[in-house]
Amino acid sequence: MEIPPEVQEILFDPTVGKAVSLAIGLVVIFGLRRVIRSSLTARVEDKTTRYRTRKLVEFGSYLVIALFVATVFSDRLGGFTVAFGVAGAGIAFALQEVIASVAGWIAITFSNFYKIGDRVMLGGIKGDVIDIGVLRTTVFQLGDWVAGDLYNGKIVRIANSFVFKEPVVNYSGDFPFLWDEITVPVRHGSDRTRTRELLEAAAEEITGDYAREVQKTWDAMTRNYVIENARLEPMVTMVMDENWMTYTVRYVVEFKRRRGTKDLLFTRILDEIERTQGTVSIASAAQEVTLMRPSVVDVALSQTAGA
Repeated sequence: MEIPPEVQEILFDPTVGKAVSLAIGLVVIFGLRRVIRSSLTARVEDKTTRYRTRKLVEFGSYLVIALFVATVFSDRLGGFTVAFGVAGAGIAFALQEVIASVAGWIAITFSNFYKIGDRVMLGGIKGDVIDIGVLRTTVFQLGDWVAGDLYNGKIVRIANSFVFKEPVVNYSGDFPFLWDEITVPVRHGSDRTRTRELLEAAAEEITGDYAREVQKTWDAMTRNYVIENARLEPMVTMVMDENWMTYTVRYVVEFKRRRGTKDLLFTRILDEIERTQGTVSIASAAQEVTLMRPSVVDVALSQTAGA
């Protein structure tokens, strides 16, 4: 059976051959990527390392695809140079936000803005970074309608271009700890010395050992940045007004343990205050509701209405 000339022309066209080669090559590359990713991630137990391995394999496959396409069509790339140059300006203008996001991804990757697992605030959204894509960073949000640093269940995707437009707040970068405070209102007439002692003892018991462990990280911070030395040990200060004395307990805490540490501190402090048997008392604001006696005018009006 003789093949029609039109079909022969299509079958032996170099462009068709290159397209077939490209399709076969893409199938092979994607298949190998899937096999390599599955075999490598199955052997890694740490979730952060597993995520980075998966991303590395994915990025490597895209690089191989780009090189493969350039090799297959290497003899035709010269003819597209002028067309690419003319279209480049229009594409750059239309996709300026996309280009800015890609540039943001490059900055995030190589400038250590944040990494997977960091707690950040981007564009007013606070949460933990769970994915860094080429165009967007995915954050598991904290707060909003939930009090404290607790997850609310929302997943927010933020364009990477935000790193050039707004401040990037990283709660767990070089120094993954925070200074936090609690305040305790104490009634006037309470034993001030005893109050300070029990607050210092509670803070030392709950956060003292932890503060000493942080010292090495803080020493590295002072070597890398021009920053004055700060106190890591718990500290108690007091101010007063006409209502009560306010004691402030300042301490260092890991960025993920703020709420739990506050609970431990308040529980311990209240237990110690109860043991003082009134020597130290918690102050509170009191309001008194007074029933006004009816005035003469009110009585007269009521009698007139009754008549």
